[in-house]
Amino acid sequence: MTSTAAITTPETAIRNRRVVSIEPMQAWLLGLFLLAIYVAGFWTYFVAQWRMSIEEPSDWGHTFAIPFISAYLVWLRREQILAVAFRPCWLAMGVVLLGILGYALATFGPGWFAQHHNARGCSVGLTLIGLCWLILGTRATKYMLFAICYWIVFGQKVSDGILRPVTERMQDWSSIGAYYCFASFTDVERSGNVLTVWHNEEPQSLNVAEACSGMRMLVAFLALGVFIAYTSLSSFWQRSLLVLAGFPVSLGVNILRVVTLGVLGWFDVNFTTGEFHSFIGLVWLVPALALYLGVLWVIRYLFTPAEDEADEEDADTEGGAHAA
Repeated sequence: MTSTAAITTPETAIRNRRVVSIEPMQAWLLGLFLLAIYVAGFWTYFVAQWRMSIEEPSDWGHTFAIPFISAYLVWLRREQILAVAFRPCWLAMGVVLLGILGYALATFGPGWFAQHHNARGCSVGLTLIGLCWLILGTRATKYMLFAICYWIVFGQKVSDGILRPVTERMQDWSSIGAYYCFASFTDVERSGNVLTVWHNEEPQSLNVAEACSGMRMLVAFLALGVFIAYTSLSSFWQRSLLVLAGFPVSLGVNILRVVTLGVLGWFDVNFTTGEFHSFIGLVWLVPALALYLGVLWVIRYLFTPAEDEADEEDADTEGGAHAA
């Protein structure tokens, strides 16, 4: 009596596996449904972030654009994401639960942690990573991880307690830089962060407050620098150099902004306060952006990575060999 053993090949296993096909419209509807549940679950955080961005547009207005930038970063990876098979990972449920627990603690927990906006924001982001990992699998989530982390870092208002150490240092540096700029063409005295500028033998006090530290410009430039570095540069050191360039660019432009306000104050002291003060800050964003793009051009075209140069030399050598 002869027995026949069934041989299962990988191709046979794939054919025998049950495949569920989803139409594009169904996928969109499912995605919108899951997004609605996600937003509803963390509604308190999203409303708080929206309110902060509305009330402080000069500081945190850029957070409105961050979700769209993150979506664009995912769109750039769409081919890699769609090319892999979506295999749900049930281990990711632990990440989802950890994010939900962190959000609950940040909302109802102990005083040192409760009602902390950044703790809730990180918990919301961790939950999103866990959900993507749970539904789409490891490989697809890997291509989306940078975009999600970009939204977590730059898409929320950073608390004053976290920013204060950096803000105070930038405040001091802005005062010192403005002092030397004024000293090049007029008499000036400095006492801490207060500058006394003399014009027509009359003193005028100029206080470099926290709002004049350049911190808001720095945060915006870091968000812009990370986005440009990720999408426009190839090597790690180029990307790092462009992001780090945001510090001197924002500080230098902020010093010029303080000097501009001081000079305008000679004609009308109201120019140094109120809405005009914020308007000057917006005006200086234009040359700041131009300067930052100039730094990008220098890094991209004048500092070519060694591996790119080697590839060009190899191409030239192969071309010469074929010609011979």
